[in-house]
Amino acid sequence: MHPTAALMWTCCLCAVGQVVHTLPEGEPVQGVTSLGDEVFVLRPKERDQVEVCDVITFRLVRCITVTDIRGFVDMTSCEHYHCVYISDHIVRCIHRVGERGAATRWAVEDEPGSLFVNAAHNVLVTCRVVRKIREFNSHGNLLRQVTLPNDVRNPWHSLQLATGQFIVSHGDVNDAVHRVCTVSADGREIVHSHGGQPGADSGQYNVPRHLAIDDNESVFVVDIINRRVTLLSPTLNYVYVTLWEVVS
Repeated sequence: MHPTAALMWTCCLCAVGQVVHTLPEGEPVQGVTSLGDEVFVLRPKERDQVEVCDVITFRLVRCITVTDIRGFVDMTSCEHYHCVYISDHIVRCIHRVGERGAATRWAVEDEPGSLFVNAAHNVLVTCRVVRKIREFNSHGNLLRQVTLPNDVRNPWHSLQLATGQFIVSHGDVNDAVHRVCTVSADGREIVHSHGGQPGADSGQYNVPRHLAIDDNESVFVVDIINRRVTLLSPTLNYVYVTLWEVVS
């Protein structure tokens, strides 16, 4: 996924933060991902929950109805299997939706949160309450689970690097620590971290809710309360806060 794909909650942004296109108006956007030459937009409604738009013009091409979906947490895509995944925190499952709408689902033992597809084309599901990362293949078979360190409270999103290590963002409104950290592949050790006490300074976060990563493994952090996006180096050194604000 292109690093800006996770930032397109209401608009498409170019590299300097200028608005290029806006998504069609409608229900709040719960997730955005790209697949091929199309953008998939997730909205919480009874039908046509997935709106498929042209990646250049953002013109609505078609809609997909996902049956039996009740919760809307996150969406990501897999170019290898030509599908998108949606996490459902109410049914506690992952919905797997093909480009043309064919859908299946599999259960997650705990409440699923944000999603990431790793280099092996498997789905990483961050389970915030139990502080676990669960890895499933594309057919829903559980391959492994990683328990995060005790001081990683309320993990929101997890990515996996080429080394096998994880990048994890964590910290809810009442937590003492809000940060992004690199966690060892076995989940036992924090290797690098950025952040700490919640705040609005350049080295602080206030609910770092979502992550994205580029081909160089630079990390983009969506900071909900501060309404901004921070760019970090692969070793989680601060680079800059983007020139745009995320608009809700």
